[in-house]
Amino acid sequence: MSRKGLRKVDALIRLMSYALAHKPDEFGLAPDLHGFVNIKELLQAFHEEPEWKYVRQSHINEALIHSKNGLFQLKDNRIRATERHWGHVLAPPSLPPPKTMFSPIRRRAHHHTFKKGLHTAEDRWIILCPDREMALRIGKRKDPSPVILEIRALEAHRDGIPFFRLGSLLLANEILPKYIGGPLPPKEEPKKASEAPKQTQKDRMNLGAGTFVLDITRDPDPQRRTKGRKPKGWKEDARKIRREKRR
Repeated sequence: MSRKGLRKVDALIRLMSYALAHKPDEFGLAPDLHGFVNIKELLQAFHEEPEWKYVRQSHINEALIHSKNGLFQLKDNRIRATERHWGHVLAPPSLPPPKTMFSPIRRRAHHHTFKKGLHTAEDRWIILCPDREMALRIGKRKDPSPVILEIRALEAHRDGIPFFRLGSLLLANEILPKYIGGPLPPKEEPKKASEAPKQTQKDRMNLGAGTFVLDITRDPDPQRRTKGRKPKGWKEDARKIRREKRR
């Protein structure tokens, strides 16, 4: 590899170390209980920086090959720093959280969230950000037009909802609807794909000029319309025809 290539690999190793071992919150990353981050999410975070838009999975693999002393560990599609300096994610905040924090959701989850609140799997986190800009940055990784919710974090904290601090971010497993504010969802909930109206016979027949619909049940050839086994006695009929031809 050329010197220029090695310099780029070394720079990427330093960036990965900073994001995974020191300041994941600056990239809007919330490692799971074991410190792992999804590689896809890591790449999305890097792509938000203009000078790192070129980074792909292959570059991550190359950085792993050239990194020394086992700096990183892979498991399935996740990666973590072997030594992490951002503290234990289960440490509760030493001070009460801000009155309001911000959390992004997909637009299609807008109605559901206002009715049911925010919930996540045991090894995942709901991320609360101190400002809208970071919430928007995180939200765009899953939806080009995310909805930014306003979370009454201080009120939830006083009511006993557990939060955990990760740098400037707060993490939670559940946020009840009464603590959620922000833009109200549309009056009508968007229909799911399975709820799309079925095409009627009238719609199918409403075609442009010069077009027609093929209907196999209206085939004029009775031979093609016949389904299943041939009628009983067809062999005798065939023999009778052959005998008549010989006469």
